[in-house]
Amino acid sequence: MNGNIEKQLKKGLLEIVILKILSEKEMYGYELVSEINRRSRSLNIKEGTLYPILYRLEDNGLIKAQWEQGILRNQPKKFYSVTEKGKQAMFEAYSQWKAIAQDIIKIMEDLS
Repeated sequence: MNGNIEKQLKKGLLEIVILKILSEKEMYGYELVSEINRRSRSLNIKEGTLYPILYRLEDNGLIKAQWEQGILRNQPKKFYSVTEKGKQAMFEAYSQWKAIAQDIIKIMEDLS
């Protein structure tokens, strides 16, 4: 696939994925990157991709961040969790994505 097309597709979907994963459990950045990469073969993101999205979601009130003391090395970590507004946005975006995906499948598989 053309790299630019793939990049644009991922960009829009990552917000939904991040909101979904954070709705299950609060996480810090590296943990979130690891979880996304564990669950997905195609998204495969790096921390440099994640943080601008997290900042945007936080600015929009969809997630909140809280510093917590680390367990192993006593280093504080910034943990992220989804707000109620974020959960609502996630469900709406997922519904929109499903409708679009179904339409694309229908168009691409139309043999007429």
